[in-house]
Amino acid sequence: MEALLSVARRHPLTEWTGRIVGVSATTVEASGPQVRLGDVCRIENGSGGADIDAEVVGLKPGRVVLMPFGAAQGIGLDDVVRKSDARASVPVGPGLTGRVIDAFGAPLDGLPPPRCERLAPLRRVAPNPLTRPPVDRVMGTGVRCIDAFLSLGRGQRVGIFAGSGVGKSTLLAMLARGVQADINVVALVGERGREVREFIESHLGEEGLHRSVVVVATSDQPAVLRARAALTATAVAEYFSGLGRHVFLMMDSVTRHAMARREIELAAGQPPTARGYTPGVFADIPALCERAGTDPSGGSITAAYTVLVEGDDHNEPVADCLRATLDGHIVLSRELAHAGHFPSIDVLQSVSRLASGLVDPAQAAMVAAAREAMATFDRYREMVEMGLYKPGANPDLDAAQALVQRLTPFLRQVMGDVSEPASTWQALQQVLAATGGVR
Repeated sequence: MEALLSVARRHPLTEWTGRIVGVSATTVEASGPQVRLGDVCRIENGSGGADIDAEVVGLKPGRVVLMPFGAAQGIGLDDVVRKSDARASVPVGPGLTGRVIDAFGAPLDGLPPPRCERLAPLRRVAPNPLTRPPVDRVMGTGVRCIDAFLSLGRGQRVGIFAGSGVGKSTLLAMLARGVQADINVVALVGERGREVREFIESHLGEEGLHRSVVVVATSDQPAVLRARAALTATAVAEYFSGLGRHVFLMMDSVTRHAMARREIELAAGQPPTARGYTPGVFADIPALCERAGTDPSGGSITAAYTVLVEGDDHNEPVADCLRATLDGHIVLSRELAHAGHFPSIDVLQSVSRLASGLVDPAQAAMVAAAREAMATFDRYREMVEMGLYKPGANPDLDAAQALVQRLTPFLRQVMGDVSEPASTWQALQQVLAATGGVR
């Protein structure tokens, strides 16, 4: 009898349901059931079509605001809404490596479901900062410009700020192939379907995919799935980091994640603020980014978040929020891209806030000398290009111009060319020594 009573206690004898009272293009309102923000409900299609899962995105007196995971067509008034057993979690395990999955962890590559061992929560509070080891070890990326001028550490978070068509995907592919990490986690949030396959097959390649987990939510999918994909990728990265692995997390792009959050929160009734973004967006971005970093287990998540700057405005709200949140920013220049200079990194506009503590004094001296020369040439570049400068009039400018001419080939790098950190520093030393920059 006790066994039967135990089973009865664990299983509720009543079930709370609700009914649809309002339907719009992207959201559904229901009179119940009793749920909490973030719960998943199932909408039973009264017209005989397939049932649809939806996420609770807002709560009002006597009303629940739901956003379906699929198209809302076919949902009608008085359709039944039931709370689902599905949780805000994703299955994780070693079988995820080499796989392409959606925001729920389901396979998109046509293979059987990946072998997973447990569920990881989509939302976690960032670890206590005092329990995290310091970022004191360099992570080589294979990209000469970054390894020399913007050195990254294991557990560092950096933003890649770029407009459209300036080589952002190419740089991500170079990082995925050359970074010295145990595993890559790539989040493609709001990407065009064509570009997803192109990135995986052409840019990432078989070798890059072999040690990667790719999470995909395309631009045609509902906002809840696009926003969820970023959380899924972060949860997967946390799983491997907790095992002591060094993870490189690439999210393309955090701006599309912010746009999805804006769409969800506007539908839930939040007021718009800067450029239509809701206050919740600017709370969600730091909460997401702070989850990356070093881990007490000895693992780490080094994160690169791409930021799509609207109209090449690097001071738009999302870019400004991320620049204040992250540990550095890499700015891609449209001018360099148009000149065929790839990766099109504007060294003078980019910074790694941890670089000074990651490189030795001799390397720091080389970087300082090169940056000084580049800044000097940039200051007088228009005068030189217009033919108004006479060589010899300014010895510092002459030396800077000679050094920049030698630095340009060093900063350029083609896809597939992976540079080891030691050879990068040796090449930079040779460039500086040839022009008298460092002896």
